[in-house]
Amino acid sequence: MLSAKSVFQEILANDESFALFCSIAASGESQGGWENARIAALVPDSERELAPKITRHGADEDKHGRIFNALLKKRGLDPVPVPPETDYTMLLEKNGIGLAHEHLKRDERLTVQDIVTYLSHSRVTEQRASEQMELLRKHFADDPGIGRAVRQISHDEDNHLAYCHEELLRFAHAGHGRAIQRTLRECALAEIRIYRDVSLAVMANMGRILGWSRAKSAVLAAGIHAMYAYERLGGWRRMVSLRMPERRDALGGPASAAPEFA
Repeated sequence: MLSAKSVFQEILANDESFALFCSIAASGESQGGWENARIAALVPDSERELAPKITRHGADEDKHGRIFNALLKKRGLDPVPVPPETDYTMLLEKNGIGLAHEHLKRDERLTVQDIVTYLSHSRVTEQRASEQMELLRKHFADDPGIGRAVRQISHDEDNHLAYCHEELLRFAHAGHGRAIQRTLRECALAEIRIYRDVSLAVMANMGRILGWSRAKSAVLAAGIHAMYAYERLGGWRRMVSLRMPERRDALGGPASAAPEFA
């Protein structure tokens, strides 16, 4: 039976596909770490109290990148080049989602609106990350090879999502509600399209490595297109709602250490 679990089991069992999966994930997490570190350094004076949480967010992302690289090392594998069509984080940036890297490379203070944009972008992408890790946790939380990594990253992504909800609600109460909703909608509609394209590219690369038949590849592609259709028709709305999370001040402390892999 073709399922998300069976597909990932195939990817996990093959060294070449596993190396590509971990390399794509590590690259995206490392980019997220750099972005958050730069944003924390450039926070406007009026929002300096937010800087430690942004720093914690970036430290978590860096930690996730190290975890994926550690999983490779544990298998005796090296990172592999990431095909540009599978680079989710860079494709988001190139499509104008979030704060441009050119902007972040300059030593100029960000504005409050820039912080609202950053948090809105994060609200959308952390929803995706939380859902992806929840799926992996459902099927692989007890896996001897990746279970500890999956549990750690999933916990962190849930914290990141809670932090975005709480901080965006604070900004909404301060009068930024309309800007937040507008930015969330723009980000969500762009993200679902980019996620579709990246998913198709990742599956195409995995299919080549694993020797999938045309029929199997077509079924997987159809599933990706069906998911996009659902999201385009209204599923994207789950990415723009705001509610006070059960986890309050989720990024209020230091980042936890990455688990050790023998």
